[in-house]
Amino acid sequence: MRLSLELRFIYTCGGTLQGLNGTIESPGFPYGYPNGANCTWIVVAEERNRIQIVFQSFALEEEYDYLALYDGQPHPANFRTRLTGFQIPAPVTSTGSVFALRLTSDFAVSAHGFKLFYQELQSSTCGNPGVPHGGIVHGSRFDLGDKIMYSCVQGYILDGHPQLTCMASSGNTAAWDFPVPICKAEDGCGGTLQGSSGIISSPNFPGEYYNNADCTWTIAAELGDTISLIFTDFQLEEKYDYLEIEGSEPPSIW
Repeated sequence: MRLSLELRFIYTCGGTLQGLNGTIESPGFPYGYPNGANCTWIVVAEERNRIQIVFQSFALEEEYDYLALYDGQPHPANFRTRLTGFQIPAPVTSTGSVFALRLTSDFAVSAHGFKLFYQELQSSTCGNPGVPHGGIVHGSRFDLGDKIMYSCVQGYILDGHPQLTCMASSGNTAAWDFPVPICKAEDGCGGTLQGSSGIISSPNFPGEYYNNADCTWTIAAELGDTISLIFTDFQLEEKYDYLEIEGSEPPSIW
């Protein structure tokens, strides 16, 4: 009888960072982070100041590898969100003078990782709110009293408030008066769907779908659940039009 022993090593990194600004990169960026990574960065600003992080690149194996953000020390009570996948996240601003990030990867596939810029924000600035996909921002000042305007590129329509104003908040800090708007495709197709069941149809169904359609639907289930698709009607122009279905466990495309 032959016994095999699989050794798995935990790769640790990170540290405490101070200063007006700087960059954080996943280990090995952009050539891929190690498997078994457990890295924690803690950014500390001057008292009463806040910290904003702006992602410049982001690619983590979806669902299996993730970057957890903490509004304060890396404690469960301060957990804010978990980032994974291949889409660059919007800028994130802390409410206090400490912000933490923790990279966790499994022992299999990895991606090229992430790079971000962090800066210390004084109480009189709102920070860069970012630009939505398909959007254009007009204005480059983000201090108290400043206004910025949003519009969308051709083929998209604005959903939300087109103008944001940097205003004083109740915590003696500056904050934007409205959330960043989004830009939706004019044909209205695609989106993120949740719930125990639902229906997805191509644009204009049962009529013909549009030429040059590019629609993406994301179905999100509870952790541990699976998703089943049942087609009741299907007709696409053979060889030229197609529907691509991508699963996350295991990663695959049909």
